[in-house]
Amino acid sequence: MKTKFTTLAILAAVATTAIPAATYAQDEKEIDKGPIVRYGEADFFRPYDKRGLHVFETTKEDLNKPYEGRKISIGAGFAQQFQALKNENPGALNNSGTEPNALYPLAAGFSLAQANLYIDAQLAEGIRLHLANYMASKHHNEFWVKGGYLQIDKFPFKGKFWDDLSELVTVKAGHMEINYGDAHFRRPDGGHTLYSPFMEGNVMDAFATEIAGEVYVQKNGIFGMVGVSNGMIRGHVQEITTSPNDITARNPSIYLKGGVDKQVNEAIRLRLSGSWYHNTGTAGTGLTLYAGDRTGSNYTNVMEQWYTADGAAKALTAMYASGRFNPLYSGKLDAVMVNGFAKIQGFEFFGTAEFANGHTSAQTELRKTTQYAAEGIYRFGNNENLFAGIRYNIVNSEQVFGGNIEQIKVDRFAVGAGWFITKNILMKGEYVTQSYTDFPDTDYRHNGKFDGISLQAVIAF
Repeated sequence: MKTKFTTLAILAAVATTAIPAATYAQDEKEIDKGPIVRYGEADFFRPYDKRGLHVFETTKEDLNKPYEGRKISIGAGFAQQFQALKNENPGALNNSGTEPNALYPLAAGFSLAQANLYIDAQLAEGIRLHLANYMASKHHNEFWVKGGYLQIDKFPFKGKFWDDLSELVTVKAGHMEINYGDAHFRRPDGGHTLYSPFMEGNVMDAFATEIAGEVYVQKNGIFGMVGVSNGMIRGHVQEITTSPNDITARNPSIYLKGGVDKQVNEAIRLRLSGSWYHNTGTAGTGLTLYAGDRTGSNYTNVMEQWYTADGAAKALTAMYASGRFNPLYSGKLDAVMVNGFAKIQGFEFFGTAEFANGHTSAQTELRKTTQYAAEGIYRFGNNENLFAGIRYNIVNSEQVFGGNIEQIKVDRFAVGAGWFITKNILMKGEYVTQSYTDFPDTDYRHNGKFDGISLQAVIAF
């Protein structure tokens, strides 16, 4: 998905919205409204600015909104960060000079700025197209496509059955960010970090773009979803004939989600959701639920090996996942995430409990991982334009070292604050400390620790 593909995708999106109205079932409506395509936000849409805070799945609130014809809008997210973090791994073997466990030397400075570009088009009544692009990121420095999807909230068929179905059902399909858990709605995503009160999401980052289809049912705050995906970032058609554990199939991933989201009164909102992700085994490039972000962490080059085993300096683009933990479940995976959210006036709580087990494409023995995260935020000031909060996140995981399975731990504590100068402009800062426990001394994360401050300027529209 490089620059040429991005250009073609953008032209296709614009061309689709500009096809003469006579080719659509809405001919008379379109002609009566003047311009065939106008600029404006699509329906059933999560705004990229401050209005998008605390939004999870889109609702059916726009179902009775008058249809105004095809529309197209362009959005973006930009993030520039100053970082003053330090890292160490005392006691790790081969951790000095050009040895493989030497950590990347850090100094205070500005990180690479990241930028996203979004295109949203209202193609027909209740039918929306979304296309997300990364203009600058830490893993890929070129302009490329994150993914996109078609979302249908109002089915283009006549009759009471279809009208009633549209009241309850939403369908999404594309190569898109899959809806496993609620944490992905609050995490930073490349240059778009406005939804997140902290610099990073969970230590074990459940985020992936996969070729998928999702069907939602929702009514009166109760919702459910079933999804099917290919389980991988990239699809491919190459036949797999050999595998270390005899898995040669590309099995689909099945994931479910359900919960309740209630605005109890003007001051109180409560939400509880549960998600399950399942894949019986995949060969080839493997599953990527915990390695699906290709843009980069907002902790730059922290707790990263400076040199490879052959003494060559590690490429900066290979250090994009700094501070995150990948449990290496590329071959088989079962994962459950439970999330709770509460907003009581200016006080806000968001929690995660996650349980996963699986193995790599080359293994057969299952390993377990658990993750817990909790954050408390207080929003205050005019229109809650100021906030402060604390966050704690811990991961316990069984990992293979030298052929043996050992229990390790990674935990993070962060204190953050921010100021929405406008609904599109955010300044935020954070102090973070993160520790790595029980990694063997042959691993670069042995006795690992990093801490320090980060400041970030964010623009989103």
